[in-house]
Amino acid sequence: MRPILMPIVRILLVLLAFASPAFAQDGIHELNAARDAAKTFKVYVDGVAKKGQRPDLTRPDVAAMLGHIYDLDAFAALPPPEASDMNWLPDWFDAANQTHKLFIFYGVKPGPQPDLGALGRNMMEYGDQYATAITFMIRGLAREAVAIPLFWNDLPPEQRTRIRAEGFAGVRKNSALFILTTVCAAIQGTPKPANARLVAAALRDTRGVWAEFLTPGDRARLVAELADLPRWAPDEIARADLASFTAALQAPN
Repeated sequence: MRPILMPIVRILLVLLAFASPAFAQDGIHELNAARDAAKTFKVYVDGVAKKGQRPDLTRPDVAAMLGHIYDLDAFAALPPPEASDMNWLPDWFDAANQTHKLFIFYGVKPGPQPDLGALGRNMMEYGDQYATAITFMIRGLAREAVAIPLFWNDLPPEQRTRIRAEGFAGVRKNSALFILTTVCAAIQGTPKPANARLVAAALRDTRGVWAEFLTPGDRARLVAELADLPRWAPDEIARADLASFTAALQAPN
């Protein structure tokens, strides 16, 4: 299932950010490393494509690029979310999002029907990297979901414009869509229990954020759409974590 393309509103959120004498330092170093690695990875993939070959994501130098982009350890070590995260966090997410498209859609032929053969091959060959990417992006979106209200509350009343409000509503809506499409692909498309556990754990750990951030309608849709997903999970722990996630979405708040 093709992940939702994140709208231009993500860029607008950064461009519309309130003026600050200096960006927050936490996360900037990691962002710069991720952005540089994403550029280098694209050059590598473009070069491989010109030769009619396939990317080797296990090659040490290529794996190191992805390690900088999807640095879960560095991300986990960040201090609690702040309003100033909106100065750098969307850029890190976008680098991660664009990078995973390069390998999961590699060689996919455009057309009215999905190129299931190419997609299936990529899911099998790059399943480990895909699971890591989706895990990182779920956690990144969750941190952003916490930072957005903080950012909004820090704005003076005259800067709480309709454009900003619509932008935040767009992020909320697209977060639900992103979770739905990518999680289904990650769980259904992997035969490896470890990958299913990785993605399901990200949902379990962030379930409280999504229960508060998503609209009641989007929560209900996720619960309905993911109702059959646990039976696809190749692991009991992953099934339990998915159940914990959907239970949190059903709880009143």
